[in-house]
This record gives sequence, C-alpha cells and structure tokens, in this order.
Amino acid sequence: MNQKLLKLENLLRFHTFGRELYSLGQRRTLALWRHGFSPACPMWTAQLHARPLQLDMLIGATLFQYRLLGTKKEERPRKSQLSSTKSKTEVEVWIGMTVEELARAMEKNTDYIYEALLNTAIDVDSLEADSRLDEVWIKEVLKKAGRKLKWSKLKQDKVRENKDAVRRPQADPALLAPRSPVVTIMGHVDHGKTTLLDKLRKTQVAAMEAGGITQHIGAFLVSLPSGEKITFLDTPGHAAFSAMRARGAQVTDIVILVVAADDGVMKQTVESIQHAKDAQVPIVLAINKCDKAEADPEKVKKELLAHDVVCEDYGGDVQAVPISALTGENLMALAEATIALAEILELKADPTGPVEGTVIESFTDKGKGPVTTAIIQRGTLRKGSVLVAGKCWAKVRLIFDENGKIINEAYPSMPVGIIGWRDLPSAGDEILEVESEARAREVIDWRIYEQEQEKNKEDLKTIEEKRKEHQEAHRKAREKYGTLHWKERSFIKYLERKEQKLLKPKEKLERDSNILPVIIKGDVDGSVEAILDIMDTYDASHECELDLVHFGVGDVSENDVNLAETFDGVIYGFNVNAGNVIQKSAAKKGVKIKLHKIIYHLIEDLQEELGSRLPCIVEEHPVGEASILATFSVTEGKKKVPVAGCRVQKGQFEKQKKFKLIRNGHVIWKGSLTSLKHHKDDVSVIKTGMDCGLSLDEEKIDFKVGDEIVCYEEKQVPAKTSWDPGF
Repeated sequence: MNQKLLKLENLLRFHTFGRELYSLGQRRTLALWRHGFSPACPMWTAQLHARPLQLDMLIGATLFQYRLLGTKKEERPRKSQLSSTKSKTEVEVWIGMTVEELARAMEKNTDYIYEALLNTAIDVDSLEADSRLDEVWIKEVLKKAGRKLKWSKLKQDKVRENKDAVRRPQADPALLAPRSPVVTIMGHVDHGKTTLLDKLRKTQVAAMEAGGITQHIGAFLVSLPSGEKITFLDTPGHAAFSAMRARGAQVTDIVILVVAADDGVMKQTVESIQHAKDAQVPIVLAINKCDKAEADPEKVKKELLAHDVVCEDYGGDVQAVPISALTGENLMALAEATIALAEILELKADPTGPVEGTVIESFTDKGKGPVTTAIIQRGTLRKGSVLVAGKCWAKVRLIFDENGKIINEAYPSMPVGIIGWRDLPSAGDEILEVESEARAREVIDWRIYEQEQEKNKEDLKTIEEKRKEHQEAHRKAREKYGTLHWKERSFIKYLERKEQKLLKPKEKLERDSNILPVIIKGDVDGSVEAILDIMDTYDASHECELDLVHFGVGDVSENDVNLAETFDGVIYGFNVNAGNVIQKSAAKKGVKIKLHKIIYHLIEDLQEELGSRLPCIVEEHPVGEASILATFSVTEGKKKVPVAGCRVQKGQFEKQKKFKLIRNGHVIWKGSLTSLKHHKDDVSVIKTGMDCGLSLDEEKIDFKVGDEIVCYEEKQVPAKTSWDPGF
C-alpha cells in the first residue's frame, strides 16, 4: 500500500512540474509578444508562482486524505482480527453457582445451560434459574461449550469482631457483702397475694388495683421491724401470666407460695411450683385464709405432696406458715421464716464495679419518657452511669425508689426506677453498665447486627425449603404431563385454570369476615407481653383467623386508628387512654376502640368479637308436640294424600311454623304442612289437648301410629368461638 502511494505521489508531482513548465513558457512568450512588461517584473513572477502553489496545496491535501483513508481501511481488518484472537475463552466461575449466574458468565441464556446438561446424570427438569450447580456440572457445561474454566477468587466476608457486653467473671469472695433477699410471691388468682403484700408494706396496693388483681410485675423494698429488708416481686397470679411468673422466678432468691386454706392446690399453684423448680429456687409455703371456718391447712400440705413440695411436718425442708393476710395474723412469722431461709442461703453480692441487673418492668411516662423498673444484682448504680439492656441504652438521669423518691445510689437487691433510656427495653432484659456512650452504641450496633445475621440465616433456610418444595412440585408436574402430547397438555392446563376462578364479591366478603385483625396497646411492656402470650394459645383458626397487626406500649394514637382502618381491625387497650380527638377520628372511620382495666375482661371481649365474625348458629325451639293416633288418606283430585290424626300433648301447633316427624327417636322428615284441620275446618292454630288432622308437603312419607310430630321455630343465635384461653 505504501509503495502504491509513493508511485502515485511521484507521478502527480511529475505531472504538475510539467504543467508548470508549460504554463511558464506560454506566459513568457505572451509577455514578450505584448512588449508591455519586463520579464524580470516581480509581479509577473508572483503570478507565475501563485497558481502552481495553490495546485500543489490541493494535491497535498488530496494525498493526505487518500493516505488517511488507506490507513483506516488497512487498520480495520487488523482490529477485527485482533478482537477475534482475543475473544473470551475463559469463564470465571465459583462454587455454588446458579444456572442463571453461569449463563450470564458465559454470555448465554439459561436454555443453553439446560441443553448442555441434556443426556447427563442430572435431572434437567428439576433445574430452575436459581438452582445451584455442583462443580462437576459446571465443568461439563464449559467442556461442551469449548470454554476454559477459571475459578473466581471470592472475597471472603471479613469476620466482624464481637463487640457485645457481657457479665463480669465471679468476684473474689473477699469483696462480697451481704444483701437483702429478693422474694417472689406466687400462687393462684384470688388466693390473697396482693393483700399479703399490702399488709407487709403498709400500702393500699389492692385498693388501687382494678378488681384487686395485680395487672403487672411490681418490685418493692419492705423494711421489717427487726431492721431486715426484703425485696418483693409481686407477680400476677393469673393463668395468663405464666411467662411473667417464670421471669420473676429467674431473678429471685426465695419463692413464697400462697395457697388458700379453703381452696387448696389449683392449676396456677402447680404452674408456680414448676417455675420455682425450673429456676432452682427454694419455697416458703404461706397457707392463707386460715381465719375462715372451712379452712383446712393439713389438706393443703397433703395435696402439695403430689407435686414434690414436702413440708417440715412431713419430713421435708419446706417451711409452712399458716397466715391470714386479711387480719395480719402470723405475718411476722412468715417474714422471719423468709429471713431465716435467706441466712441459710448466705446471700451476698459485689457492690463494686460496673452495674449488673435485670429489667423487671418498662413503660413510657408522658413527662419522663421511657422508664424501667429494675433489680440491681451487682455493683452500685449512680446518676450518669451508661447502661445497655437488649438493644437499648441509657445514660441515667434519675434514680427513684418504689415510692417515687429520688435516690443517689442503688445497691444490690434494691428495686429502682431508672430514667434516661433512649428507647424502651423489654421486661426481662439484662442490664449491664459500660464505659461510655460510644461503647454503648457499639454494643447496640453489634446486637442489631447479630440479630440481622440470625434472621438472614433463618431466611436462607426458609428459601431453601421453599426451593425444594417448588422443585418437587415441578418434578411431579413434569411427570404428570411428560407422556402427553402438547395439545393434550395445553387442554388439561386450560381446564385447571378454568376451575381456579376468581372469587365472587360475596365469596370474598365471606372470606374476609373470617379474619379478625387486632391492635394491642398496653400501659407497660409486661402487660402487652402477657396479652400476646394469651393470644398465642389461640387454636380456632379454622373458625376465624386472628391476625395481630400491631402492638405497643402507650396510649392509642392516630397511627393505630389508621392501621385499624386499613386492615378493618379492632383496637384493644389495656390500662391506656384514647383522647377525644382519637375517639372522634375512630368513630368517623368506623374503627372500634375497646379499653379495659382488667385483663380477663379484655380477653372475654376478644372472644365475643371473634364469635361475631362467625356465622350464626340456627337453633330449634319446640313450640308444640303431638302423637299420631290414627292414619288415613284423603282423595284430592286423582291422587290420594296421607293424613295423620293427632292430639297435641304439649304447647300448640301453628301452621306457619316448621314441623318434623320423629320415629323411634330418629327424625325422618322436616318441612311444612300443606293442611291443618280441626274436624272439617281449616285452622292455623291447634292448642294443647285438641285433636287435628294434618298432611305434609312430602307425599312419599307414610305415617305410623305412635310417631311424634314436633312443631318448632328456628332462631339464629350468635356463635361462640371454641377457643379456651384457660380461665
């Protein structure tokens, strides 16, 4: 190519040079002929050289464009040739690659992968786009495609350092100091637990409680005349709060089991014993209501033997103290028995170092924000301490006792209220003190990260299970249609789709009416947890599905109303308020807000609401009864109609009501009467003791002497849910 350009360039220059000489010669001859100008005139010389210079520039530009064009044409095939030589022959793969990922790496579609795996040991029909391939099948696909394999160096996730806060190791026994016992009072509902505490701490707790029932855990420090102090955890005696009682047993040293002398061992009593045993906590038996005439303390002791609670009178180690919480009888003896047991246990704690404790209760106060009731188990809590509990942290602003009095320090076994939480921890969370706010945030971040990792693992496990189910369903479908012609297969699928019609509006309404969405709001975290525990026992989903949309602590808010409107649900509030603005908004949107002060009333209301979502039950109410004394037939037109001669023995017969024929205790017919006569007169009512003749709307029914006919009316009665929450 370069030689051709060179020859062309030389040829053009030679041709141009010849033309310049010819032109110069012609113009010189013309000038001499005219005698008007001197041959040496500079202007003439400039004109002679102007045109050849322009021509030369034109030729140069032409040559440059031609050379450029030639170069491009020459480079084009060279580039394409280079790209073809550097075509992608290697495919970057990794272990656990899916079909879709392999197809993307090979720049092919998934059908190419399926085709490459045909006639191999793998079941191609079970493969999906997200199915993971073993190493052997990845190599097989690349081998058939004529591609080289390159293993990818996957970046390993950096293992995150554990930044969690944990309890300190056991302290040196020399540093331990005696502490007050933490006592939990347990037992059956209405056996007198709250009244007992009321007498011990000289406060009117029972008067403040709705219905005299303790609604959530409270922690109180009681000072005895002897100078000893006991911290009491008052756990609810209701069956619904078994989880809260269990948590109370885990933070306690001694359990006082209250059993009514006139009632004996009940279901919740047995549960309390089990919680104490699970926590390996000793029991002191308080036999209450001994002032009643029907009281039988010995019966209580014998009943407890069946549950491995052996009193000292029967050779065991459980102290039994007969008391009367109402009159205050023997309460000091019970306190002394508790202190004596505490001395035997030699309860001690380390009052130095970072604080360790347990959240007993948590709630939101309008003026104070998130507040927790806690038991300090180690260290000394002071104002300014930085605490973490669950996924919440606090810089302590205020510490107060059970009477609301602000205190500066809290030692082991003291129940205190803590203000300064950024968020609301859950009852039962472990409280740990850390060095700084930055360290607290680090701990919370780690715990959130750890929770996310656990959730991801569970999600992956669920996804894998769903994938296997889908593959199995796909395999069965392939087996079902595998031998059929494509036309037959299409027709069968069409019929299946036709059967799966969309729900009609009426059917959709009936389906939606069998779902009860609920929103739960409570005053404290423990109350909400107890309600949710009860709802977990719901076992009547086949009747009506119970859907928990939202739950939380605090008064009913506008957001709750909006949620209830969206899901067509009901808001249940326990010991919370709903302002006038909220109630008006709810009434405008057709949202029910149901507020309760006693938890079992809330559950009863929930049962009624569930029953209202069920179809009504049709009940039969008898109006009159008669026995058949004779049978005969009457001719009407061309047919004979069987007639029964009856005598009404109870109630009355009304022609417009429903009737049923009973033979040997079995109902053989139900329907209406075509005629009811007294002698020869048509009547609408036959009273007790009167005879009548009647015929049925079913001609094929034959009467027999001795059969019974019952007149009844149908009434629709609201259905009741079969769910039994256990109380």
